[in-house]
Amino acid sequence: MAESSRDDIKAKLNLETSRINWHELQTYYARGQVVRVAPELDLLEVAAELTADNKAQFEQWMQKGEVGDVSPDVARTWYDRNAELWAVVVAPWVLVQDRSGHVLH
Repeated sequence: MAESSRDDIKAKLNLETSRINWHELQTYYARGQVVRVAPELDLLEVAAELTADNKAQFEQWMQKGEVGDVSPDVARTWYDRNAELWAVVVAPWVLVQDRSGHVLH
């Protein structure tokens, strides 16, 4: 993907990124549509790669445990504290990132 079109996609996705509480994502979680993104990754970069259908990159992230399903234990923890997450929708997926314990640079 050309750099300018990737930047355009990231700019568009940035407008669609917001904070959301975990309780509001329960329906999507129940449908298996929530994707956890590790806090050290750039949420917009992950969303752009998903938009570009970059399977090789996703396989790498998944093998490293940086992108994947929300485990029942994580879901329970997020539910108990109604975690506020960063989220972006790349239909049918909702990518979420918990930055609560991560220092932003």
